[in-house]
Amino acid sequence: MQTLLSVLTLMVLTGHTYGVRIKDIAKIKGVRQNQLVGYGLVVGLNGTGDNDNLDFMIQSMAAMLEKMGVTVKAEDIESENVAAVMVTGELPPFARAGSRIDVIVSSIGDAENLQGGTLLITPLRAVNGQVYAVAQGPVSTGGFEASGTAGGGVQKNFPTVGRVPNGALIEKEISLDFNQKETLTFILQHPDFTTASRMAQAINQALNKKVAHTQDAATILVNVPERYRGDTVALATLIENLGVTPDTVSKIVINERTGTVIMGENVRISTVAIAHGNLSIQVKESQDVSQPLPFSEGVTTVTPDTEIVVEEGKKPLFLVESGISIGEVVRALNAIGVSPRDLIAIFQALKAAGALQAELEII
Repeated sequence: MQTLLSVLTLMVLTGHTYGVRIKDIAKIKGVRQNQLVGYGLVVGLNGTGDNDNLDFMIQSMAAMLEKMGVTVKAEDIESENVAAVMVTGELPPFARAGSRIDVIVSSIGDAENLQGGTLLITPLRAVNGQVYAVAQGPVSTGGFEASGTAGGGVQKNFPTVGRVPNGALIEKEISLDFNQKETLTFILQHPDFTTASRMAQAINQALNKKVAHTQDAATILVNVPERYRGDTVALATLIENLGVTPDTVSKIVINERTGTVIMGENVRISTVAIAHGNLSIQVKESQDVSQPLPFSEGVTTVTPDTEIVVEEGKKPLFLVESGISIGEVVRALNAIGVSPRDLIAIFQALKAAGALQAELEII
């Protein structure tokens, strides 16, 4: 028991001291992925490819065969075993020639299924038009489609989209001499002036030198110290693992469709009195029988009897004092016995009254 308590205490102290790693809240400018795209053909399909009347697919087949020394007219090509596709992928940072990446293959024609097909060699280009990778290989759809002659069928996932694992070979590298950088620029994923200032202070304290300063709420510039010149990777490693406690805006997010309410830890409520009750109206209808007296000339009839009961919620007026923590706010609201959907109405009323010290976002 004592050992477990010591471990928990160490975890609490560590989390309080180091906070969140910088690498989890900020990225180094220039170290990012680059998107690639290409146009290609998938062959070997079992009659589930594009129809013969798809002109651009037929023209692509004719051009491909001509490059291989086979002269054929486009109008003579009849095949439903080929599909025109778009191939997309992402070139990771510091990727080297010879390494491989996954690619996504998506049909752009009227192909029914890419299952069992093979992607032919397809150049992948970046936005500048240069080829950085070449893709080729068997397509894995991760699903299937089966249908009968009567029109019924079963489909799992989307068989017109597939993946080629390690299907693209990188041919060209993006030049980035990281170790020769004289400055590093860190970009916060969620811009905040307080978080940026804390991050700069943490870097300066770790290096025992004022080398970091904030440019704005999202940008922190770090001048590479002399002892890290030519070894910027070591500096980036040191900075990424520093702990910073990020600051956030007090916000309450409400999803009215699902009744979900999310509150941040900095949410505060000013001293306010809250009464929340419901009006319940219940209508009961019954049929009574009117029986005439014996030997009378009366007629037995059925008469409706309507009973209306109106009950108004008798919940008292609760005094909610200014909360110093999210826990006290929750306990105060739970004391009223409200449901998540009731919280939505209460928070909207508190915001209108000016007693809610937080942003209220409804999604």
